[in-house]
Amino acid sequence: MAKTNFKSVDEYISTFPKDTRKILEQVRQTIKNSAPEAEETINYQIPTFKLSGNLVHFAAFKNHIGFYPTSSGQKAFEKELSVYKSGKGSIQFPIDKPLPLALIKKIVKYRIKENLGKDIGKPKKKKLL
Repeated sequence: MAKTNFKSVDEYISTFPKDTRKILEQVRQTIKNSAPEAEETINYQIPTFKLSGNLVHFAAFKNHIGFYPTSSGQKAFEKELSVYKSGKGSIQFPIDKPLPLALIKKIVKYRIKENLGKDIGKPKKKKLL
């Protein structure tokens, strides 16, 4: 995939082969179902869901699906994620294995609580007239 300036998640997903598109749509739908109030966008040229800040990102590569729940989201599920290759804030799900959709859902729900918790206790910004 050549790097481009994607305008939407649909545009991003459309650049991949049919099998990969199907996997990306599974990840996308799992996130949407877990965080229906989140905004879907492109950030860092990959699909991103935002809710009081970045919630999670995902991307496709030749041999894996990258899932980016931030380092805190990754650490909270360290045991369950230990079977996957990972880096700081990133997890690689092999493209030739079933996706752990239930685990993705749990991570997204965790990240929602984490992001919304950041807003608790913060003073509301006053609107200028």
